[in-house]
Amino acid sequence: MTVTLAASLPPQQDRTKARVLGLLKGGDCTTAQSVAEKLCISVPAARKHLQDLVDSDLVRAHTSKPGGRGRPQIVYSLTERGEAQFPKNYASLCVDILAHVQSLFGQGAVLSVMDARKSTLAAEWAPQLVGTLEERATKLAELLSAHGYAARVVHEADALYLEQRNCPNLDVARSYSELCAAELDLYRDLLGVPVRRETRIACGAPSCRYRLG
Repeated sequence: MTVTLAASLPPQQDRTKARVLGLLKGGDCTTAQSVAEKLCISVPAARKHLQDLVDSDLVRAHTSKPGGRGRPQIVYSLTERGEAQFPKNYASLCVDILAHVQSLFGQGAVLSVMDARKSTLAAEWAPQLVGTLEERATKLAELLSAHGYAARVVHEADALYLEQRNCPNLDVARSYSELCAAELDLYRDLLGVPVRRETRIACGAPSCRYRLG
């Protein structure tokens, strides 16, 4: 299993920390001593790697009091962010589920699912979008970025654009255009102006660009 750390570390440290994460993921090594033995490094070196991972919010540490009369020891486990370093197959699962929904309930069922998702997001986000169109669009970009879209507002000549430089649901979007259609409707509803999509990542463009107004 390959783990890629985002932090800018020297290559050797990066590889060692990735191995430490792998050991914690397996659950067999949870202490500095066990990590040191498994990696054939000193206990202080293992503690240093573990503390660096704690500081990066990839690993959490807590004190465990073993049964009997043993001394308390510090044990380590992965945080949610640490778990995210390991490959997940959520996109494939989502596509499979939508395929079953479509097979069982017909073509329109997928659109109904996407519409329900759109309605939920609209109810949650609408109260946060206030002010001018640019202010509303900027807030929408912030909300989208928090969900992995790497969104921003761009001025070009007299036009205002919402640009998404990442699609966190790319596999789903390529299989089901209903997702992109529902997102376009969501932006129109939230911003209260005409919104036209000019480019689409799912079709090979470097970004999804929406002209506002």
